[in-house]
This record gives sequence, structure tokens and C-alpha cells, in this order.
Amino acid sequence: MVAPTSFFLDYGCHVRILEETRALQRLGHRVTIVTYYLGRDLPDLDIVRTRATPWRSNYEVGSSLHKIAFDAFLVWTGLETVLRHDYDLIHGHLHEGALIGRLLSGLKGLPLVADFQGSMTSEMVDHHFLNPEGAWHRWARLLERRITQMPDAIVSSTSATALLLKQDFECREETVHALPDCVSLEFFHPRAIDAAVLAQSRAALHLPDDRPIVAYLGLLADYQGTPHLLRAATHLMAWETPFHLLMMGFPSVERYRDMARELGIEEHVTFTGKVPYEDAPRHLALGDIAVAPKLSTTEGAGKILNYMAMELPTVAFDTPVSREYLGSLGAYASPVGDSRALARAMHELLKLPRPERRALGRRLRARASAHFSWERSGQRLLEIYQSLLGETEAPRRAAGSVEMQRDT
Repeated sequence: MVAPTSFFLDYGCHVRILEETRALQRLGHRVTIVTYYLGRDLPDLDIVRTRATPWRSNYEVGSSLHKIAFDAFLVWTGLETVLRHDYDLIHGHLHEGALIGRLLSGLKGLPLVADFQGSMTSEMVDHHFLNPEGAWHRWARLLERRITQMPDAIVSSTSATALLLKQDFECREETVHALPDCVSLEFFHPRAIDAAVLAQSRAALHLPDDRPIVAYLGLLADYQGTPHLLRAATHLMAWETPFHLLMMGFPSVERYRDMARELGIEEHVTFTGKVPYEDAPRHLALGDIAVAPKLSTTEGAGKILNYMAMELPTVAFDTPVSREYLGSLGAYASPVGDSRALARAMHELLKLPRPERRALGRRLRARASAHFSWERSGQRLLEIYQSLLGETEAPRRAAGSVEMQRDT
């Protein structure tokens, strides 16, 4: 797999890469992940990293001109890896991974699978890296169109992205497969958390006992709706709604802590900083409800599935992606980006009696189990691989390999 990111970090596309890999491993296949030089090594994963760039030893997530150099190093490392070993196919994550994957797959005559989690151009606009009215927007759009035409098969993290690829970028219907983000139901399980551990975590974070906890776990960024969530908290305070906001994530913690102070809500917010993926269930178990205020209408929002598995009633802006995950069980705020509407949806959930909230949480977990299981998704991914290799042709090795990389 080609992963143009600092795999593994504890958010978003990294989780998809990780869980797809583990699903393939459970089915008896071997996966090699080619990625940037930073990131966290995980047990039982074959990770090949690029060399470090001499002028920039550390960097934040997101769009950056420095990624051109990171991707050049990734190309070199990918070439070295593919030339030294035999693989059945190349699996490129995100648009950069698909572009690099095309070079590697062409070199060895292997099928290329691209894994898209939204629109590259829209993401660059969301990150304020590209002006939608500027001269470069058209060229970025043309490049994205060219990249989407390259793969032999495309898997998308949402049905909305699959529709976008077919309608806006005119990808052939038979090449596009919606493979939604999923959740590990055994890992994210509310009753797998020991009560004593939960009490210890609550005490360590100094969370109040007399107010319900609103949980958020993910990146802290404007396009993730972080400012909107903090402003929504001011409305809850004005309405005298009991709540305490548990903000779990990174980067820019100090920036948003300052914003909370300026808004006068600092006593109602706890910032934890980065939470390792391994600790995510324990932290989410502290919540009474959860919130996913992401503004993008094209990117996935896998955090919602983690909330659902943990039986947390969930508030989200009313986007196609949120609807795909939550269905009729979500608490939706509309229009997208309206902090007052977000606060109103949170208020409605918080005022529900606890038994009703818990019943809703159980229904959300049941929905996640029925539609968003990594076991089912892994089998579907393997079927796509096999269709490219020939339905009657067994893979050449007991290892169906893949290469990956990139940042959102």
C-alpha cells in the first residue's frame, strides 16, 4: 500500500489504512505499507519508511508545499521496495498514493487500486491551501480528474464520494466501488471498559460528576468544525443546558484553548491533547453523547462510526456522509456551519432522559454492526482484488500485497 502520510497517526485516514490492513491480514494476506518517515510503528505491520528530509525533521498534518519533497522521497522508497519484492497488486491511498501507485504498478505490470476518501481539490480548499476562485483551482481540478482516471479499480470511503467520482470526474461505473469506513466492534465496545478504569480516567481529567459529558475525538481544525463546536457551547451556556465538553485531539490545542477562554466557556471544556488510538474506547466511554461537527461535504467522517459502536447518541451537521452513517438515528444540525443549530441539536439530545439516550445508543451500535463491519468490508476488498487478478486465478503468493501513504 502506498500511504502518503505519516502512518500511523491517531486519526482519520490512518485508521482506515490500519483497519483495511488488519482485515486483509485476518484473511491470510500480507500487506506492505510504504509511508513517510514520521509516524508510529505498530506491531505485526510491515511498514517501510522514507528517509527524513534534512531541512524539516517535523511537520504538522495537512496540505503543505513540503509534501512535494515527502512524495518525491516516497516515490524513491516505493521503487526500491517494488523492485526488491514480488507483489500481486498496488493499493494507493488518497490521490497522491494513487498517482505514485500508477508509476509503481506500471513498472511491474500490476493492477492498481485507488482508495479515495473525498475530493483532493475540495480538501485543499477546506484546508485553505487553495483558493476556489484562484487561477490554480482549475489546474488542480484537472490534475484530480487525470488521477481518478488512472486506477484499475477505485474504492471510496463513502457513497457520496463514489457518486462524485462517477458524476463529476466521469469515472467508469464498473471501476468505482463504495467501500465505506467501518469500525472494529470488538475494540470499540462500551461494556469492554472496566468501571474502575473508567472512574480513574474521569478523575484524572477532572471531569464533573453533575453534568453530562459531550465527547469529541478527532483532529482540531477549522474544517473539522472545531470553532463552531466551541461557539455552540456558548449557546448551551446561555440556555443553561447542563454539559461539559470533552475535546480529545490535536493539533493546535493551545489555539483552541485560548478561543474557549475568549468565549468564556473554559470552565465547561476539557482539552486532552492527542489520544492514542489504543486508548480511544476508554476515553469515548466517558461521554454521554458525542458530536461530529465536520464541515466538509466530500470527506468521510469515520469518528461517527466509533461513536456509534460506543453507543453514543451523536450530533452532526446534516451532510450526505453523516446521513450515510447515522441514518434516521442521528441528531442533525442544519444548515452546515451554523453554530446555533449545532447547539440546538446538542440541547435536544442532552435533555432526553438517560434511559432514552441509552436506548438510542444501543440502536446506533446495532446499525454499525449491521452495515459497517471491517470483517465484511475486508472480504469485499479482497473480492475486488481477485476480480482484477482474474476470478479463477489464485494470487501468485499467499500474500496479496499493497502499498500506502498520505496526510489529510
